[in-house]
Amino acid sequence: MSPDAEILLWINGHHTEWADTLMWIISRASTWIPLYALMVGLIAYKYRNWKVVLLIIAGFGVAVGLSDFICSGILKPLVCRLRPTHEPTLAGQIHLVQDYTGALYGFCSSHAANTMACGLLFSLLYRNKTATACLMTWVALNCYSRMYLGAHYPLDILCGLLIGALLAVLVYRVLARWVLSPAPPASREEQSVSHRADDGAARPGGS
Repeated sequence: MSPDAEILLWINGHHTEWADTLMWIISRASTWIPLYALMVGLIAYKYRNWKVVLLIIAGFGVAVGLSDFICSGILKPLVCRLRPTHEPTLAGQIHLVQDYTGALYGFCSSHAANTMACGLLFSLLYRNKTATACLMTWVALNCYSRMYLGAHYPLDILCGLLIGALLAVLVYRVLARWVLSPAPPASREEQSVSHRADDGAARPGGS
């Protein structure tokens, strides 16, 4: 048995009734709708420009949408790695919560990619240590819940996190370059040249 499967079985095997309920709730996307609303509100409060805020929200949509597409639309059908819940060699060894088995393939984790893309992009934009710590905890809990439920191997999670992080940084750089950064002030040399040109044009006979 691979170390990937051994770690997964160790996590999945340490289960309790209350943890089953908690991890099931954590793993549901609808659980975090209030968090998403709070993030939008904080972004709107910080930037206070509706055009900028809309472009930032669009950036979140691009980051999360691409992460989900790369994981679910490209890698899962391309790699065809069975989820632990569908792996014949692990039959009878996976503890199922509410008989959840998920889709057939699991590499790599869309949950990990999407939450990391969202959490890291917000952290880069908001620049608050407490918010960043809370969001990284949120990402970690989501990732752990997917392994607890037997839906993903650790390698599925790690690759998803990497994809989400790369997309968050990429989108942030685009936003920083084209949306958030004001036009840089002219250098003193440029200002001096501009003033001399204006003075020359203003004098009689200036060309």
